[in-house]
Amino acid sequence: MTKFIPLVVFVVLVWFLYDGLGRDTKKLPSPLIGKTFPNIEVEDFRTGEKYQLHDKLKNKLSLVNVWASWCVTCRAEHQMLNDIAKQNIVQMVGVNYKDTKKEADYFLKRLGNPFDFIIFDKQGNLGLEIGVYATPETFIVDGSGVIRFKHIGEITTSIWQTEILPLISKLKNQIN
Repeated sequence: MTKFIPLVVFVVLVWFLYDGLGRDTKKLPSPLIGKTFPNIEVEDFRTGEKYQLHDKLKNKLSLVNVWASWCVTCRAEHQMLNDIAKQNIVQMVGVNYKDTKKEADYFLKRLGNPFDFIIFDKQGNLGLEIGVYATPETFIVDGSGVIRFKHIGEITTSIWQTEILPLISKLKNQIN
C-alpha cells in the first residue's frame, strides 16, 4: 500500500501542473463584475478639481481605461482607444495611474487624447479600489455605475469587436 503513495502524489502534481499551464492569465475572473464602481473622490487631470466619481458616470455607459505614460502596452493600445472614441458610442474615461502630469500630458499631446475626461490617480488610490495590478486595464461601466466587464492588457481590434462591442450593444439595447 505504501508503495502507491508516491504514485498518487505524482499524479496529483501532474494534474495541478497541467491544469495551471492551460489557463489564460489574461482572463482572470474579476470579483468586481456585477458590483458598483467605487464612488470615491477623485482629481480631474486638467483642472485639479475634486469630485465624486459617480457624478461623472451616472446615466452614461462608460469605458474606463487605466493607463500611464510609462506603460509600453498603453502606448501600443492608444491608437485603438482613439479609434473607439471616434465612434462616439461610450463615454471615454481615462485613469492616469501612478504617473506625473508632465509625462502624461506629453503622452497625450504626442498620441492624441481619446478621453472625455481623465482622472489623475497619482497615488493609485482609485487603482487600488478597482484592483488594478497592471496597466492597461479596461472596464465597461453601465449607466447605473455597475462594472459589467474588465480586460487586463491591450484592447485590440479583435477584443473590441468580439467582446466589448457586443456587450456595449447589449447594454444599450437594455436602456432603450
